Amino acid sequence: MAADKLEKDLVQIAVADSVESEDGGKSVIREMQPYEAEAVIGNLVKSWIKIRVDRLGEWVNRNIQQEVWNPQANKEGLAPSAVEVLRVIDDTLEAFFLLPISMHAVLVPELMSGLDKSLQQYILKAKADCGDRNSFAPTLPPLTRCSTGSKFHGVFRKKEKSQSAQRRKAQVGATIDNSYDIPHLCVRINTMQRIRLELVVLEKRILANLSSSKSSNNDEINGGNLKFKLSAAAAVEGIHQICEFMAYKVVFHDLGHVLWDSLYVGEVSYSRIEPFLHELEQYLEVISSTVHDKVRTRVIVDVMQACFDGFLLVLLAGGPPRAFSLQDSALIEEDFKFLTGLFWSNGDGLPVELIEKHSTTVQSILPLFRADTEHIIQQFIQLTMEMYGSSVKSRLPMPPTPDQWSPEDPNTLLRVLCYRNDEAAAKFLKKNYNLSKKV
Repeated sequence: MAADKLEKDLVQIAVADSVESEDGGKSVIREMQPYEAEAVIGNLVKSWIKIRVDRLGEWVNRNIQQEVWNPQANKEGLAPSAVEVLRVIDDTLEAFFLLPISMHAVLVPELMSGLDKSLQQYILKAKADCGDRNSFAPTLPPLTRCSTGSKFHGVFRKKEKSQSAQRRKAQVGATIDNSYDIPHLCVRINTMQRIRLELVVLEKRILANLSSSKSSNNDEINGGNLKFKLSAAAAVEGIHQICEFMAYKVVFHDLGHVLWDSLYVGEVSYSRIEPFLHELEQYLEVISSTVHDKVRTRVIVDVMQACFDGFLLVLLAGGPPRAFSLQDSALIEEDFKFLTGLFWSNGDGLPVELIEKHSTTVQSILPLFRADTEHIIQQFIQLTMEMYGSSVKSRLPMPPTPDQWSPEDPNTLLRVLCYRNDEAAAKFLKKNYNLSKKV
């Protein structure tokens, strides 16, 4: 900075001494080799930025591997490594604006870009060892049929339940680290939420520092470009992924023994939803007391959606141990009312509008379980003919499994028939698809 000032002073002196010359001093100025102080300063600051960013990247790689995501680590339920990385970023920005330069506005995007990428790497590593929700979704068993009176006795139910539990454990055991319990996952969510909130604060502070600095490019400041875009997007996606991962882990893994393995196995009236609700409530209490209040509703909604998905899987893909009569439909609808009631919690839980929005699919499917068998068969035939048109020959084709169950989807109707405990459904399935009564 002193060299830059000296150069400008010397140029001014030379011009003043040559003012009476023929060219007004231009030839003298051309002979003066420019020091280009700003270019030198810029390169020095860029080197400083690279050193700081590289140091932060190394710190992230080293410390994220040692993080244990312990909810007891601090009062806020955050990862200590995240608190530290945010402190390092804050200190780096403060040191940058203390540099005695006049080009903060020119160089700050480069600094922010480096910090942004380092923070993005922290977030990606924080969620890298969490899978997605499909890690826990059970494999759908082959379609079978049942006939009147095909209720399963205790010994068979016990055997089937044990086999189902073993299949479920085999599905998730090879790909999921079960040491990641719910409180630890909540800490990961809390950490990403804190990063999201802190990024907004940092961006405002950068703009304030630029406005008050002596930067020569203040007029070119564009707040829209001064954003931590990569890390902000990674944090949003990370919260989304871990919320879904945790929700499906709770419903299909931790509570699989009272949902997938037990609900409606055998006699519906003796295998209802109360055990599942009892254990689910305990998980909801842990989540509510651990997760950040800004994302609590998001987490609970994802758990609710996983419950609704699981409820429908039991009804439409629960395997041979399950068979429903028309009389069972009232109990099933009552159980679903109990399930939604748990999330409403007498007005202390989720808003009714939110529950209704996410329960639309289940509410559209439940009436099928009290509908007349012949009506479902006719509707199924009509929808199948519409799907396949003139290609349908003597036997009806097997409709594909949809991405989402629907009363307008032939595969959904076919599944209702497969689990319909009456002779008409059994005869139709045997005649058209030759489905057996067991896997």
